[in-house]
Amino acid sequence: MTATFQPHLRRDVAVVVPAAGAGVRLGGGQPKALRPLGGEPLLSRCCRNLAQAPSVGLIVIAAPKDSVEFVSSLVPSAHVVAGGATRQESVAAALAAVPAEFEIILVHDAARALTPPSLIEAVAAAVREGQEAVIPALAVVDTIKRVDEQGRVTATVDRAQLRAIQTPQGFRRGLLVKAHAAAADSHTDDAGMVEQLGAVVHTVPGHPHAFKITTPLDLVIAQALLEAGQCE
Repeated sequence: MTATFQPHLRRDVAVVVPAAGAGVRLGGGQPKALRPLGGEPLLSRCCRNLAQAPSVGLIVIAAPKDSVEFVSSLVPSAHVVAGGATRQESVAAALAAVPAEFEIILVHDAARALTPPSLIEAVAAAVREGQEAVIPALAVVDTIKRVDEQGRVTATVDRAQLRAIQTPQGFRRGLLVKAHAAAADSHTDDAGMVEQLGAVVHTVPGHPHAFKITTPLDLVIAQALLEAGQCE
């Protein structure tokens, strides 16, 4: 797979793709990023969308340790490293492999395989324009309840200021490196790590197709979108 870039457009962004997770909730007995969608692994479909974003100059994948060679053949345009036992370890391993000339880093879930290039560009542009940390966000549409350990409702949460967060999450390189170096606990969200440093995290509008494929039902929905020709 090779990306087609126009020379007058930027290629100043590196994208880190943690793809070493087992994906237990998805079932199937193979790493989640390698599950098929429309006859193609989630990971390769994800990376093709990344490569179509004009800002992206490098993709670094953190793959399962026993699948590095296979993933390298699956996505030959990407640089592939061995991931860790957690998402945080995988992001750190991929981040360490990004050459110093890339000052804008996006972190993107392989399971968000239908994320359109337009959203990738929107996040990259916001970082390029001066924000240190940028995340895509969608308004929460469901009613949210707070419950106790016995499952009893203790409060109804005002959803007006709540957002569901997607990827790619974008960062100035120095901030992301500092956040990983300072992290004492395990995190599944890089924006949360930089928040602990006191950095301001900005949002851009998310996209409905950037949902995370986590369960078998998610796969059905993703397949239906593809068959309906709804994806960029």
